[in-house]
Amino acid sequence: MQVQQRLSQVSRYRDARIAIKLLLIDAAGLRRVDVIGVRQSGVVVIPVHDENPLRRTPWVTYALVAANIIIFLLTPAAQFAGPEVTPAQVCQDEAFYDRYSAIPRELLTNEQLPLVPTGEVALNPEGPACATSPPAYHKLPYLSVLYSMFLHGGWAHLLGNMLFLWIFGNNVEDRFGRLAYLGFYVLCGYIAAYGFALFNADLAQPLIGASGAIAGVLGAYLALYPRVRVWSLVPFLFFIPLRLPVWLVLGLWFVIQWVYSVGIAVSEAGSVAYLAHVIGFVAGYLIARPFRKPTQPVRAATDSPWPAR
Repeated sequence: MQVQQRLSQVSRYRDARIAIKLLLIDAAGLRRVDVIGVRQSGVVVIPVHDENPLRRTPWVTYALVAANIIIFLLTPAAQFAGPEVTPAQVCQDEAFYDRYSAIPRELLTNEQLPLVPTGEVALNPEGPACATSPPAYHKLPYLSVLYSMFLHGGWAHLLGNMLFLWIFGNNVEDRFGRLAYLGFYVLCGYIAAYGFALFNADLAQPLIGASGAIAGVLGAYLALYPRVRVWSLVPFLFFIPLRLPVWLVLGLWFVIQWVYSVGIAVSEAGSVAYLAHVIGFVAGYLIARPFRKPTQPVRAATDSPWPAR
């Protein structure tokens, strides 16, 4: 069994948000600091309601939200959510996510990593570390993408994703139909994950979260309903609710993801897989664009409804 010290800090990609867990050795012992939140994905407005009526109950969207919450409650991220955790909890957390989450290097090689955390703690002169060994389980990398869509790094990560899915997913489901929408959601998640892996082929850190799939939903919503208005809270205006066009809300969100992904600006929230957002959004927009209903020409108020003679 080999001991792996991760440079005194255990970092894990969390799809749209990458949580950074610092192993801090001090008088209080070992602490974990998770840096996650809605602002990490570049959100400058918080949507709360869209003016877009539904024709049917969005059962698939409800089921996806419920599944994400239930699965999160069963994962180490929910169980070890306190400010103080033990080295054993950190290593169990690492072992769980390395086993079930998507790892870019594994996705491109379709092979497991040669060494993975075992969940046990080992001591070395530099302090506690998570022990590693050859995997004792068989992992299918292509299925890990599906598992990753239901894993989140913390409450803020989960609730931020579910807010966007709740508001924008229902109308996309309404247009596509339930089964087609479910397939679309999963497809966007796969496109985002593999697209991100292509640009990060050597990355061996877990990639988790529903953000890639939800970014696809946002792209589809913009393609299908570009004229809808969305009630949103604007943090830099003291959370004043404003009725904004969806092309501004989602368009601005996309521009911020792209700016961060290409390195033009640096997020204050730490490392985030912005590129997965960009890829998922573009994929969703392009897939949904052919399903947009043509807009009907609006007759001017002064025009006569009768044909000219």
